[in-house]
Amino acid sequence: MPNIKSAIKRVKTAEKANLANAQVKSTMRTAIKKAEAALTSKEENASVLLSAAVKSVDKAASKGLIHKNAAARTKARLMKKA
Repeated sequence: MPNIKSAIKRVKTAEKANLANAQVKSTMRTAIKKAEAALTSKEENASVLLSAAVKSVDKAASKGLIHKNAAARTKARLMKKA
């Protein structure tokens, strides 16, 4: 643990950011898995799950959690399955 007050604050804010980023990334992965499962089993709510997955991928890319090209590649693969 750092001794300098500003460094202590940075550690605390970094921990908060890490938790928030992990939550967004986990939500994205879950949405992708649900969409892929719905697309393979031809469920009727597959389009809703697909749009939710695309939205979560875009959100993660806008926050810088994943690269924009990785987001585009993920969305393209989902659309190809659809």
